[in-house]
Amino acid sequence: MSKNLVIVESPAKAKTIEGYLGKDFKVTSSMGHIRDLPKGSGAIDIENDFEPTYEISPEKKEIITKLKKLSEDAEMVYLASDEDREGEAISWHLKEALDLNDAKTRRIVFTEITKKAILNALQNPRGIDIDLVNAQQARRVLDRLVGYELSPILWKKIKTGLSAGRVQSVAVRLVVEREREIGEFKAKSAFRITASFDGGTGRLFSAELSQRFETEEEAMSFLESCRNAKFSITDLQTKPSKRTPAPPFTTSTLQQEAARKLGFSVIQTMMVAQKLYEAGKISYMRTDSVNLSDEARGDAMRQIEGAYGKAYVQPRQFKTKSSSAQEAHEAIRPTDFSVTDPGMDRNAIRLYDLIWKRAIASQMADAELEKTTATVSISTSDRTLVATGEVIKFDGFLKVYMESDDDDEEENDSKVLPPLSIGQALQLEQMLAKQIFSRHPPRYTEASLVKKLEELGIGRPSTYAPTITTIQKRDYVVKEIREGVERKYVVLTLKNGNIDRVEETEITGAEKNKLFPTNTAMIVNDFLLEHFPDVTDYSFTSEIEQEFDEIAEGKLNWKKMIHNFYGPFHKKVSKTEKVERSSVGKSRELGVDAKTGKNVYAKLGRFGAYVQIGENPDDNGGEKPKFASLRPGQFIESISLEDAMELFKMPRDLGAFEEKPVVVNIGRFGPYVLHDKKFVSIPKDQDPYEIPLEKAIELIQNKRIADANKLIKAFPENADIQVLNGRFGPYIKAGKKNVKIPKGKEPASLTLEECVELAANTPEKVGRFGRRKAAASDSQAVAAEAPAKTAKKTAAKKAAAKPAKVAKKATKTAAKKVAKKAATKVATKKKS
Repeated sequence: MSKNLVIVESPAKAKTIEGYLGKDFKVTSSMGHIRDLPKGSGAIDIENDFEPTYEISPEKKEIITKLKKLSEDAEMVYLASDEDREGEAISWHLKEALDLNDAKTRRIVFTEITKKAILNALQNPRGIDIDLVNAQQARRVLDRLVGYELSPILWKKIKTGLSAGRVQSVAVRLVVEREREIGEFKAKSAFRITASFDGGTGRLFSAELSQRFETEEEAMSFLESCRNAKFSITDLQTKPSKRTPAPPFTTSTLQQEAARKLGFSVIQTMMVAQKLYEAGKISYMRTDSVNLSDEARGDAMRQIEGAYGKAYVQPRQFKTKSSSAQEAHEAIRPTDFSVTDPGMDRNAIRLYDLIWKRAIASQMADAELEKTTATVSISTSDRTLVATGEVIKFDGFLKVYMESDDDDEEENDSKVLPPLSIGQALQLEQMLAKQIFSRHPPRYTEASLVKKLEELGIGRPSTYAPTITTIQKRDYVVKEIREGVERKYVVLTLKNGNIDRVEETEITGAEKNKLFPTNTAMIVNDFLLEHFPDVTDYSFTSEIEQEFDEIAEGKLNWKKMIHNFYGPFHKKVSKTEKVERSSVGKSRELGVDAKTGKNVYAKLGRFGAYVQIGENPDDNGGEKPKFASLRPGQFIESISLEDAMELFKMPRDLGAFEEKPVVVNIGRFGPYVLHDKKFVSIPKDQDPYEIPLEKAIELIQNKRIADANKLIKAFPENADIQVLNGRFGPYIKAGKKNVKIPKGKEPASLTLEECVELAANTPEKVGRFGRRKAAASDSQAVAAEAPAKTAKKTAAKKAAAKPAKVAKKATKTAAKKVAKKAATKVATKKKS
């Protein structure tokens, strides 16, 4: 047996570290957290000073048994979970659950998984930092108290299934308030004047009037005054300037830049970064520090000098602005700057390249620029036009990397001016007065929402991705692509002494992967703001985060902090329970339907927001009202009667195809086309209220082709078994279980018996770190809880008659063994 046991969080990390250590070390994984607060209100003993009760997750009991055996046999146990508070808590839970004594237990931490870092950590072990553990406990306990006391209030007053959380509710509030800002925004138009000149060398350059004209008449008047004007350069200024590189990535800035440059979601960025970290390619990816170690900076500078020359090297040590950042930690960086390709999948290569370039650029010289500003006078006016240009004299860090921006950069591109001199006469090519419109504040993307939360001091690196994921899972926020609308604008053009006026159209308001609040979010946010202002207050939530930091530093007792929060909070919960359900703004009367004379309402229901004509059956003797779902972007609080009546045009009869009607409607799962009793989903970029018959037929035909290509083989004697084509290649569908086809097996040649046997041998799918998939069917859940004896008996009985059902329903070990045996028996009989 190995003398030393090293316990890490994930199998991937264990595999990487085991390669660095000798035969005296055994490296294994806890598969993430092993203990947590159990479900239910009994997890925290409020009367006993908020004492938490932890229990080992059912799916981790086997892992604990294995770890206990390994730890008992080892001379020394090294707890090597991640270096943050969450990791410290995992180590503490392991120590408690495995009953490890201090004499043979050591805690080791490292910011990168390299041989040097691992060996260095082993030479510098420490004990478990109970302050970090308490900071994590405080967060977990406080968030559980908030969630478990607030959520039932929302169920009673608004609708079941809702949840509230200290950070998630603040994130939702930000999205809701931004949407309301946009709803109240009134676009104002103005005319922007630009002129194009010949600088005398045949090269054109443009200049702009700093003033905007509010009306078309003013813009026309200005162009009229320029018909016979002479233009010349009256001032020319050239100034040197510098551009400095951005610091290396933190968790937040990596999420933002990966979204801008690679189109990654926040959760996707963290998953790919986790893979890179566990493979030993980058330093730890949950950090709010922009600091680089002296060793890392030295490595980067050697790489820069070797690749680009000494002139490109400029050592820098960045300082984090956030007072809570832990400077002992490092920014996200490559573990070895000489490696430019991690040798992994495409997304890992792209993210690694981004991290490598950002970290390298941070130690490179400033870019040296020369900015030129030319002032153009107009002989017939006191106003002047201004032309700006920029020349890069030395590219410096720009040779490697340029940071992106959330703003539209279309009009911010640097231009190079031709050679100009003071007094030089200019030939006007044309002058434009283009109508432009003010823009509403931009909706949040996942990355810009993370940035805003970070600016407000809400959340920490480990909480950003879970928060963004949670508010979407809870259906408070949706990430969508929405089509814009056409808008007309006027362009006046002065050319060769003539002024032309044309009306053109542009698409405005198009949104890509932006976050939109749902009607549920609007109502829940208003309810929380009214009754629990602290929970959604930005500064209060930020102060809570600072208190967690104080606990981590040993300056504040965690139970005292919880006590100070819980007293006032619980009083508000008790008070809010008395609020009348009818007083919560879940419905709004819009007016009266002109055709029927019945009232029209906008309401929030179980499956979202809808409009209704007529009263509920209980109120009017049983006559059913008419219902229609609200469209994306429509809100209960602002929808008009006219817009509501438009919604009742569904279902739309588009006409006939193959002598059968084609109908468009909106159902529980979104808009669809119904034809010949078959449903075809309408994609998000198509408006069900406007989709024409031709497009609907195209969707029907495409669905037929997709369905035909999907089915490889079916078995008439057992409809539950099919061989299908999927996103990742052919597979077997056995009831609700998806089964891999072994290499070398031809999908089309599989027999029913082979499919049944493969399904029986395939275990039930489990989630990350061993969590059983939530989507398991009811029959599987029942089978899992049934005694093994009953499962075995039932499985054996069914196997003889219907082998496929064994694969579908038998989930416990005993049942699976019987299923396999029975299926083999049937196959043998048939062969003989």
